[in-house]
Amino acid sequence: MLKIGILAFQGAITEHQKMLEQLGVEVVLVKKPTDLYDLVGLIIPGGESTAIGRLLRSNQMIEPIKQFSKEGKYIFGTCAGLILCGKKTEQTQFDEVRLGIIDIEAERNGFGRQKDSFETQVWMEKIKTDIPAVFIRAPYIRSMGDSVTVLASFEGTVVAAESKTVLVTSFHPELTDNLQVMNYFIEKIQSN
Repeated sequence: MLKIGILAFQGAITEHQKMLEQLGVEVVLVKKPTDLYDLVGLIIPGGESTAIGRLLRSNQMIEPIKQFSKEGKYIFGTCAGLILCGKKTEQTQFDEVRLGIIDIEAERNGFGRQKDSFETQVWMEKIKTDIPAVFIRAPYIRSMGDSVTVLASFEGTVVAAESKTVLVTSFHPELTDNLQVMNYFIEKIQSN
């Protein structure tokens, strides 16, 4: 059985856990570096990227997650997770955390504030179908390097991408009943 962790500081932790368990995955809630031991993947859920970054720093999780990624383990960042996985954002403050594990620059709150949150359908290229997407104070990908593949766009902005073992979405697939994006992440792991 696959064992995938969920960074358990803030955000839609329970929703990710339920979705993974529906797909037959053993879930580990990750709060310290030793929790990463023997995982094949890690989900960095949405929430508030600055707060999650501070918790990553205070719990000495930044370098262990970078190392986890360097070892070829799989990481899926949703919403704030996308921001944290990237190299920088337009608004990056000197003390904000960026893991730099995918060559993207994110635009925080790219679709507006909380009141501008919305649900829609986006075409996922690798899944070959429209999937429901929940955008909550969502970022988008402003720019990316050559190693990054676009998986979905909305109104001309990139909202899902991947690079080797890292998958990121601006939206929250875990807040829908559709398992296709999470299943895609699991299939990436299993294909290795």
